Amino acid sequence: MTTSVAERLARKTAKRPASKQVRLKLVYIDFWSSVKISFLAGLAVAIIGVVASFLLWTVLTKTGVFDTVDQLFTSISGQGSNSLMDAIGLGNVMSFSIIVGILDIVVITALGAVLALLYNLSVKITGGLLVGFTNS
Repeated sequence: MTTSVAERLARKTAKRPASKQVRLKLVYIDFWSSVKISFLAGLAVAIIGVVASFLLWTVLTKTGVFDTVDQLFTSISGQGSNSLMDAIGLGNVMSFSIIVGILDIVVITALGAVLALLYNLSVKITGGLLVGFTNS
């Protein structure tokens, strides 16, 4: 029985090559790399928060939700009181949002640093995190 070249090539390509598996242990997280990455993550969260608060304030203003709530507030509190829109104006909302964003950056950066330190300390007890990789 003679086999053609095409049949031999078809048999060769039908066989899947054995996939290699590599098992690595993560035994150290660089502190400064962790601080830099967590700072960038905190910055991203802060920017998202500021933009989201601006967009939410704009949507609620354009749909008239704030006007309705302001009318309800003045009818409950009486005519002589200040308007609710004085407290929830765009300047106040954006100032609060920026302050919360700065606090987010500080807290997330500190958490990233603390988590890196805790992981590096726990590696001495546990031996590290075993991670498996394969080429498929």
